Amino acid sequence: MGDIPIGLQLFSVRGEVEKDLAATLKSVAEIGYVGAEPWGYGGEAVEWMGHSAEDIRAMYDDNGLTCCGIHLKTEALLGDNLARTVELNSVLGNRFLVIAIDRPRMSSMEGIQELAGILNETAGKVAEKGMFVGYHAHGSDFIDIEGETAWDRLFSMTDDEVIMQMDIGNCAGGGGDPIAILKKFPNRARSVHLKDHGGPEGAVIGEGEADWDTIFELIETNQNTEWFVVEEGGKGGLGFDVCRRSLEALRAMGK
Repeated sequence: MGDIPIGLQLFSVRGEVEKDLAATLKSVAEIGYVGAEPWGYGGEAVEWMGHSAEDIRAMYDDNGLTCCGIHLKTEALLGDNLARTVELNSVLGNRFLVIAIDRPRMSSMEGIQELAGILNETAGKVAEKGMFVGYHAHGSDFIDIEGETAWDRLFSMTDDEVIMQMDIGNCAGGGGDPIAILKKFPNRARSVHLKDHGGPEGAVIGEGEADWDTIFELIETNQNTEWFVVEEGGKGGLGFDVCRRSLEALRAMGK
């Protein structure tokens, strides 16, 4: 078995979360995941999906789960929202504050520079709390911006402490090369999203085109990865079969 723990991005089961968060977390733990990552937080309140930070933490604790990250809107790191974001994640015990996507800023050189500035500035502010900020990969982040991908430009402009949350499937699906990026930016991928690409409909990790042997070797030798996070789910985020098969596939790979 691998040493890096495996969590689930709860967007994978969003339909279940919207019905019953506590029951969903119980199922996630029963499948064998040891962490879970919320999504869509904007910093407007110290709650998520209508639940207080304390209630969510109790649900995690009841199921032996760790909050292994959170996907944020960029606004969650700005102005008065930042204090609420830090408070929520302090209660949850989460250290990784990751912007899920910011297409407007990632579509121009000026926007990338602005986003890099937000990440660098916020990284300094949350460091004393033992937290990190970062950015998660979507296919649109690999468009060409004046001769380089938007992704490469962002991580060339950000401090080493800023997390590069590579998403293997999203990167490759957008025309990026996750292997080349992991080589180019060592010790930046504290959290890695595991998702395959190019396989048949319903394919899970190991059933697509990703070179997992090389990917895992790179992660284990030139990165500081603390969490693997699966983001593969059923249609509409309903059901747990895809999440279960994904974890079984990783276990079969020794992870």
